[in-house]
Amino acid sequence: MRRFMEPYFSDSVLLKLTKKHNVSVGEVIECFANRRGPSLTDTRVDHRTDPPTRWFIAETDMGRKLKVVYMVVDNSFEVKTAYPPNQVELDIYTRLTNVCF
Repeated sequence: MRRFMEPYFSDSVLLKLTKKHNVSVGEVIECFANRRGPSLTDTRVDHRTDPPTRWFIAETDMGRKLKVVYMVVDNSFEVKTAYPPNQVELDIYTRLTNVCF
């Protein structure tokens, strides 16, 4: 049986999701389950991390689009943030993955 990695949310990320972005943990989990395209690696010099920061855009069960930013750490997705994407982010994701919203 294939086991899926569990998302991990630090206390500071939980606070940022709810207070700054008005995003729930459930919505982020829905986006992981609902994503239709691959994750992209953030290669911008100021955002490079070890392990690499990855991101994708997906919809919640209610159709809300979120950009989910995470790292793969010790067999889990360590969520860094999630928020509604701007048009530039949507355009980049659509162009590089051919996923249309």
